Amino acid sequence: MEPDNPAVDDFILSLAGSAKPRVCFLPTASADSPSYIAKFYRAFAGRAAPTDLTLFDAPALARQPATTADLPAFVAEQEIFYVGGGNTAHLLSIWRVHGLDLLLRRAWEAGAIMAGISAGMLCWFQGGITDSFGGYRELNDGLALLPAVACPHYDGESARQTVFRAMVKEHGVTGYAADDGAALHFVGTDYREAITSRPGALAHRLTHDGGTVTTTPLATRILGR
Repeated sequence: MEPDNPAVDDFILSLAGSAKPRVCFLPTASADSPSYIAKFYRAFAGRAAPTDLTLFDAPALARQPATTADLPAFVAEQEIFYVGGGNTAHLLSIWRVHGLDLLLRRAWEAGAIMAGISAGMLCWFQGGITDSFGGYRELNDGLALLPAVACPHYDGESARQTVFRAMVKEHGVTGYAADDGAALHFVGTDYREAITSRPGALAHRLTHDGGTVTTTPLATRILGR
């Protein structure tokens, strides 16, 4: 979302601990948009070892798996998975058809870093708020690596806030929300910190107690300062 401000991308790369980590872009939510893939390579070329995994069409690059049967070895080679935005419901459905959901869980358990924007944030949680179906609706079948629900674009699309608060109240779950420009860092399933690429972008934790939903702003560290 900020092509001239790579602070969050730099932070993600730093977590790998290698000079040029292997970063795999998953553009499934955007139906493998060629322009989105090109933006990814422009962002990471020269400071990482970027690759991408497309599932809508036959892979165009030899380094990509040619068939679903080749996915396990390919996934196991990656250090970071960066998931693009788009339709979260479509993303989850297509991943499950190919068994990629289970392979990503296995990679995460082995220490791979999972990251993403919009749909690429939401997919790692139990569920959250999505516009995949038109309007703002609940999504309840995320990958559930993180035992909570999530809401991206918390400030950019304020109508999400009402729906998200109602979801937290109805299901009695913990919720995490991120403004555009903010990111949530988890280590395993433990929340570590909120980071941001620009002042004013916040993250929030929503909790439910006896019919009351409490929204707590999280301390946010501005990257590069």
